[in-house]
Amino acid sequence: MLLLGIDLGTSSIKVSVTDADTHRVLASAQYPDEEAVIVVREPGWAEQSPEGWWQYVQEAIRRVNGSGAYDPQDIAAIGIAYQMHGLVLVDKDQRVLRDSIIWCDSRAVPYGDRAFAGIGEKRCLERLLNSPGNFTAAKLAWVKENEPSLYERIDRVLLPGDFIALRLTGEATTSIPALSEGIFWDFASNELSEDVFTFFGFDRALIPVVRPLFSAHGGVRAEVAAALGLKKGIPVTYKAGDQPNNALSLNVLEPGEVAATAGTSGVIYGVSDALTYDPGSRVNSFAHVNYLTSLRRVGVLLCINGTGIMNRWVRDLIRGGSGDSRGATYEELNAAASRVLPGSAGLSVLPFGNGAERIFYNKILGAQVRGLDLNVHGAAHLYRAGQEGIAFAFRYGLDIMRENGMNPGVIRAGRANMFKSPVFVDAFVNSTNVPVELYESDGSVGAAIGAGIGAGVYRDGREAFAGLRPVELIEPANAGVYDGFYNEWKRYLP
Repeated sequence: MLLLGIDLGTSSIKVSVTDADTHRVLASAQYPDEEAVIVVREPGWAEQSPEGWWQYVQEAIRRVNGSGAYDPQDIAAIGIAYQMHGLVLVDKDQRVLRDSIIWCDSRAVPYGDRAFAGIGEKRCLERLLNSPGNFTAAKLAWVKENEPSLYERIDRVLLPGDFIALRLTGEATTSIPALSEGIFWDFASNELSEDVFTFFGFDRALIPVVRPLFSAHGGVRAEVAAALGLKKGIPVTYKAGDQPNNALSLNVLEPGEVAATAGTSGVIYGVSDALTYDPGSRVNSFAHVNYLTSLRRVGVLLCINGTGIMNRWVRDLIRGGSGDSRGATYEELNAAASRVLPGSAGLSVLPFGNGAERIFYNKILGAQVRGLDLNVHGAAHLYRAGQEGIAFAFRYGLDIMRENGMNPGVIRAGRANMFKSPVFVDAFVNSTNVPVELYESDGSVGAAIGAGIGAGVYRDGREAFAGLRPVELIEPANAGVYDGFYNEWKRYLP
């Protein structure tokens, strides 16, 4: 039996097909080849086209099916991972009403702040586990106030993964974890939040049918199957946000287990068995993929918006120092950075230039380069300082998690994105003083395995990931020195 996993990222779509019996990845494909555009209509805004995502998904599936590595007719279930917190709105004919307001868009912060005060901070934290902040519900409130005629035409409010499943199956569904990440779910009453719906004046009918995360969310429509070379009726049996899905792919399912990722944004994600929250809502708590009302599994999520996007900006700005029209490859960037000593000769980068940062109470700090000496620093120093600054941002956020009782003994990560850089990994491990286990895993493979759990191929996550082993363990070896560099970097924070 074959399983197909879709990872809807901010930069691109990746699709993988795995053999359920051997766990072997038979083929993977990505689309588009260049990083997808984020539309910025106003400062602090960030939007993408849901129909654009759907086109990318179709092209990626065609590419992977065209690999010749398997028979697409043998695919038995589909799983979807997706960028979290985005707002997708469709009308009664399932037509998209506007571009998606995505995770790093900051316009809804005042709406979340008003709800936090109006509902009551203590009540929000105890029942929602978060401030409404800049999450999906607050984004919907922005649309309600600023685009009222469009708001009146909404039939369903969807997360990005719900939308891709809708295009595949024609069915609109959601789950408790999805609702919790949108700040629509009340953990105390185990139902849609009366507080949120009343405060914002939302109609509950806007929310799709709620189904278990690991379950059938509809079968692939005949016309879609024909266009993509799939069998009609293949079930979508798993939908999860990218960070819970990354944790699943690393077998992070039980209390105390911790995962990390560093793509466009950066995340440390730990699992708790308590309805835990940060009093300042600087880190956020959502229902994990295996959350049940009878078995609490809460994902505690530290998010830094400006990580890989900072690394890309530095790469593209400097153009590899070669003067040609292309940016340096990430391999060239990493090699140049490795030739500079830790500490980057006093150069510091604050990577907070991608919208409001939750760890700073949803403030927009802007990215900064500090300590620049024109007689000392070159492109390689900026490369290294950028990666060290991102690692230091992780350390800053992890210290907040530690305040809230999350003290990882080891962090698991896929060998992907910034975790491919030895410079970044060294800075991350030594600044946090926590060992890192690296795995050959990614979001699309995790989504495929999730589909297998939802389809009943595997009894649970433990069976699904029984053979998962790290490919490398990196332990702190220079933590004391990096403490000094971190404290120098930290003095530039407001």
